Amino acid sequence: MKVSLALLIFLTPVVFGQNQADNPAPGGCGQPSVHFVVQTGKRNHPTPVPGSGKAIVYFIQDDTHFLANPRPTTRIGIDGNWIGATRATSYLFQVVEPGEHHLCASWQSSHGFNVENTAAAAHLTAEAGHAYYFLIENSYRFEPRIPAEVRLTRVDSDEGELLASKSLLSSSHPR
Repeated sequence: MKVSLALLIFLTPVVFGQNQADNPAPGGCGQPSVHFVVQTGKRNHPTPVPGSGKAIVYFIQDDTHFLANPRPTTRIGIDGNWIGATRATSYLFQVVEPGEHHLCASWQSSHGFNVENTAAAAHLTAEAGHAYYFLIENSYRFEPRIPAEVRLTRVDSDEGELLASKSLLSSSHPR
């Protein structure tokens, strides 16, 4: 009986999957325990060109409809790994390999607001030599029936370039 119980305990992770800590977070997000310190530069707008055989993905945070302070710090994930974070009206970019990618925007904390969606996800099939722009819209109103939320939406390159030009470049590092 003891041998059977020990065998059952040993094999349970194999049968039912690995430990949750070993599994990637859903929707392209990274592990929830990772938090970033964010700084925004002056209106320094680098215009990187994707390297040979690469693509660039821009993430632009828009807090126009977030009517409270503090505004959220938003972590950005690609394929289950956090690449950095944005705050207020700022942006960051990441060079990626061509192919399928899973993107995520997630608040580091909810700030105690009436929160419905603290994370949003999107799918991207990147092609070499292309730039892709995603708008992160954080919203909150002082109306109890309307919860705070984050949305992640792809925008065309003209709109993306315009939004980035009005934003600050974000740099971040894990705490």
